Amino acid sequence: MSDQIKEFNDYRGKMNEVILGKQNKVINRLFNLDTNTYAEGALSTKVKEMLGLVSSMVLRCDDCIKYHLGKCYEQGINTEEMYEIFAVANIVGGTIVIPHTRRAAEYWEILQAQ
Repeated sequence: MSDQIKEFNDYRGKMNEVILGKQNKVINRLFNLDTNTYAEGALSTKVKEMLGLVSSMVLRCDDCIKYHLGKCYEQGINTEEMYEIFAVANIVGGTIVIPHTRRAAEYWEILQAQ
């Protein structure tokens, strides 16, 4: 695993533990709702991760983009599919999404190289 991927995953995990450890009912329920939203259902987890990635790109959340890129990688999405996801995000979000697409493409290359 690359240093960049490991660093992102380690930090995310550490801080999620801190946040969830405070036992705030609303935050814990929100995290649970997020987890359950991406579970297999009428839509596959693969489709849900693609939707999550497009939404994250349109909202311009780089941490969310990295998270969903990792999940898409785990779901077996290939590079051709990924660039169609990028295309949808750019059409929906407009040219302001282009810088996020650059960083997403860079992170996707790192995921593919591992």
